[in-house]
Amino acid sequence: MSSKRVRRAYRFRFYPTPQQEELLRRTLGCARLVYNKALALRSESWTRDRRNVTFKDTSRMLTEWKRDENLGFLNDVSCVPLQQALRHLQQAYANFFNHKGDYPTFKRKSRGGSASFTRYAFTWNESKRELKLAKMREPLPIRWSRTLPKGCVPSSATISLDAAQRWHISILVEDAVRELPASNRSVGVDLGLESFAITSDGEKIGNPRFRAKEAKHLRKAQKSLSRKQKGSNNQRKARLKIARIHARIADRRRDFLHKLSTRLIRENQTVVVEDLNVQGMSRRCKPVPDPNHPGRYLKNGQSRKKGMNRSITDTGWRELRSMLEYKADWYGRQLVVIDRWYPSSQTCSTCGKRTGRKALNIREWTCPYCGTHHDRDVNAAKNIQAAGLAVIACGDGRTAERRNMCPADPIRP
Repeated sequence: MSSKRVRRAYRFRFYPTPQQEELLRRTLGCARLVYNKALALRSESWTRDRRNVTFKDTSRMLTEWKRDENLGFLNDVSCVPLQQALRHLQQAYANFFNHKGDYPTFKRKSRGGSASFTRYAFTWNESKRELKLAKMREPLPIRWSRTLPKGCVPSSATISLDAAQRWHISILVEDAVRELPASNRSVGVDLGLESFAITSDGEKIGNPRFRAKEAKHLRKAQKSLSRKQKGSNNQRKARLKIARIHARIADRRRDFLHKLSTRLIRENQTVVVEDLNVQGMSRRCKPVPDPNHPGRYLKNGQSRKKGMNRSITDTGWRELRSMLEYKADWYGRQLVVIDRWYPSSQTCSTCGKRTGRKALNIREWTCPYCGTHHDRDVNAAKNIQAAGLAVIACGDGRTAERRNMCPADPIRP
């Protein structure tokens, strides 16, 4: 078994002292200020003068800002996080122009924040497991829930404060990952709402519905927030309570997705999934007009779409695909993503005949051509698996007209 060098981030919780927390909050505030000022300057320059402000221009402006008397507090924190904030803004613009993300938005204090420190802005003592940031006298009190790989020198450290007021540090290291033994197993995975994942082997993994389980507590906390006076301490406490509920939901969902993706990668050499348009599926539709009463709308049609929107955003389908992508690359597996227009639910996995569209309430059906009785989701998972294996064997045979309804290219490690 061979091994490869990959960059991995290890995330830990830490509890700073009052002096460290004061410095860290000032660092986050300065980094947020620099990011927002640079974003406002670049947007205004292009809107007013059609002039492009580059990363070098913002770096020179940062030097001028430090010399300003009103912004002299920027010199009280390390210069590295401020420079990294400008780099993050430049990357955000690059993602926008490459159609990989939306236009950059201003950072808000209520959402916490983050600050990145490069190798020369912190010291790492491997024997004592101590990490000390620039302009700090004591190392951070990190809760080492797991150990870093021996001999690995961190290349960067990112301090983050989430909306629930929890401090985390993400340490980036270069580690050697050993590939898993080769296997001849393959699996197709169909994602759904009633069952989170259905495999071609017939296994159905239930949908945890973490947000739905916390809906009662979340509704009660949001109602309590609506009654608080704006700007008061009680309002701040109520917001913190809501943020902690959302953080608990996100942590549980992430833990579930990590365990599921790791199991799929370890047990199978090839994993095949669909390219789902999660953003389009979760978009709220317009209210449905009532044909019998002009000017009114159907409440059932409107609420049904809203409920489905919440259920889809609660699943984390896109996050599962991202985990499968990088874990397949690490451990020598193969992930195949088939086209979103592939009719996996309309095709019989036994004879291959198209049987037409079926309503969502039809969970079982019988093929009119071969007489095989199918479970809707298991049949779709089998078709997804067959389509992925066909791509590996024959390559991409798509045409201009929806690429002949054939799958997309595999993501190879």
